Amino acid sequence: MSTALTRAQHEAAAKALREATDSGSFIAPLREQFPGMTAADAYAIQELNTTQRLTQGRRVVGRKIGLTSLVVQQQLGVNQPDFGALFDDMAFGDGESIAMAGLHQPKIEAEIAFVLGRDLDMEQPTHHEVLQAVDHVLPALEIVGSRIADWNIRFVDTVADNASAGVYVLGATPQLPHGLDLRLAGMSLSRRGEPVSTGAGAACLGHPLNAVTWLARTMVRLDAPLRAGDVILSGALGPMVPVQAGDVFDCRIHGVGSVRAVFQAPVNGEAA
Repeated sequence: MSTALTRAQHEAAAKALREATDSGSFIAPLREQFPGMTAADAYAIQELNTTQRLTQGRRVVGRKIGLTSLVVQQQLGVNQPDFGALFDDMAFGDGESIAMAGLHQPKIEAEIAFVLGRDLDMEQPTHHEVLQAVDHVLPALEIVGSRIADWNIRFVDTVADNASAGVYVLGATPQLPHGLDLRLAGMSLSRRGEPVSTGAGAACLGHPLNAVTWLARTMVRLDAPLRAGDVILSGALGPMVPVQAGDVFDCRIHGVGSVRAVFQAPVNGEAA
């Protein structure tokens, strides 16, 4: 992939995203601010902010895969997923309270998380090799966010914005993937008992393992292979749902388990 922007433009875009993250004042789409931006430009911008976070003492603990729905890919005019970095301070435990203050136009989606037990540094890893590298799977809730105003995004906007990453919650009961039919694993997501999203593993590139394999191959090409211990959020199993303060979401994925996300209610007269 080739770039169309200069290094100075990459740095300006990365700075604009950081400032939006810190201030909560969301910005116009980067594709409009920097016409001609390519996918390579977007990943370069993402990498600048990844490096910035690492210098601040944060750790990369895994990766998230986005745009795994074929329908969403068609909407954005692309034919492949994207990826972003997961940092240590994005992780929340099952049922742990999540403050709204650090979220940006949050929406929630249910996913299957893969935790690696081996490195995936071989050239062109196969699906079987990826499966053999998986130590366990967990149900996950990803709370995506966008620093782009009104979620007015296209492919380059979300890639530059760390694949619209926010925070995530993992279930606490690991399951071995062997013997699980993750393609047919049904998912139900409810808000305080009311169903708000349903789906299945097949919604994620036909099978969640397909998404993880795509990521493993992509990261090898980028000379940043997936490593043992990495958490991989493989992509949404159903439609995402807006999050409001005080919401409680429960997710069940057949054969994989359950996980809950709890969002702090407004206090002291704050708006929801």
